[in-house]
Amino acid sequence: MVVLGREPFTYQVSGDDWGNLPEGWGYNDEATAVAVDSHDNLLVFNRGNHPVIVMDREGNVIRAWGEGLFTTPHGVTIGPDDSVYCVDKGQYVLRKFTPEGKELLTIGTPGRPTAAMSGLPFNNPSHAAIDPRNGDIYISDGYSDARVHKYDPNGKPLFSWGESGTDPGQFNVVHNIATDRDGWVYVADRQNKRIQVFDPNGRYEAQWVNFARANCVCASRTGERLAYVGELFSGVSTNVSGMRIGPRISVLDMDGKVLARLGDQTFGGEPGRFYAPHAIAVDSSGDIYLAETSRSETEGDRYDGLVDSSGGLRSLQKLVKVG
Repeated sequence: MVVLGREPFTYQVSGDDWGNLPEGWGYNDEATAVAVDSHDNLLVFNRGNHPVIVMDREGNVIRAWGEGLFTTPHGVTIGPDDSVYCVDKGQYVLRKFTPEGKELLTIGTPGRPTAAMSGLPFNNPSHAAIDPRNGDIYISDGYSDARVHKYDPNGKPLFSWGESGTDPGQFNVVHNIATDRDGWVYVADRQNKRIQVFDPNGRYEAQWVNFARANCVCASRTGERLAYVGELFSGVSTNVSGMRIGPRISVLDMDGKVLARLGDQTFGGEPGRFYAPHAIAVDSSGDIYLAETSRSETEGDRYDGLVDSSGGLRSLQKLVKVG
C-alpha cells in the first residue's frame, strides 16, 4: 500500500487504472476529465471507445453514453441538478446533457472556431464550471485564447474577461476552472503556474503561486473548505530526475495555504507517481479522482521519449483519504 501526503491529508493510491470496466473498454490512456454527482457517482470523460462512463464509488459501471458525439473530449462538470456539461475542444463547443445523455443545450458553433486571441468564443475551449447558487456557466478558453466567458443557465452570453499576459487577471493557457459554494471562481492559469481567484463578476481577488504547472483545480462545496490542484511536470528532459517539480496534487485551504503535497517524485507509472494530471474531482468522503492525459502529455518535448507508451499508460486513479 502506498500512502501520499501528510496528516490529516493522507491518501492511499490505487496505482493502476481505476474502475471495473467491461472487457474491451478503456480510456485510451486519455481520461481527460472527471466529475462527481450528487450521489457520489463518478463521471469519466475520456477519449476511449465510450466517451462518458459513469461509475459508483466501487468502480462499477452504471451507464455509458456519448459514442459518436464528440471529436476531442476535454472538460466535464456536473451541475447541482446533476446535469452534465461537456467541453469538446475539437468541436469548439460546450454541450449540456441530462445524466442519461440527452442533449439539452449547445453553446458555440460546432466546427467553427473563432480567430486565435480574438477574445471571442471559442477557440480551443478547455473546461466549464457552474455557479451552484444560480446555474450560471463559466467556460475557459483556453489554449489559443486567454478568456473566461460567462453565460446564464439558458446559454445567453453575459460577459467575458481576461487577456494574454502574466499580470493579475491575465492568462497564459487558461486551462481549467472551478467554482465554490459561494460562487467564487478559480482559474488554473497553467503556464503562469498559478491559480487565480475571481468574484462572480470577473473581478480579480487573489492568486495562489508556487505550483509546478497548475493544470486543474477543484473547489470543495461541502464539508471542509478545501481546494485541490493537479500539477504537470514543470521540468525539462535535462532535469527529469528532479524532485518536487511535479507531477503532483496539492491540497490547500481557501486562502491558498498549502496543506499537503501528494507526490514528490518525477513522472512515472509506479504507485505514488503520476504522468499528467489533467482534471480532478473530490467526493463527499474526501476521496480524490485524478484524470491524466498520459499519452498526449508524455509524447511532448518535456518527456523527450523517456516514457514507453506502447503497453498503455494509467490515466485514472482514485486516492482514498485515510487520514
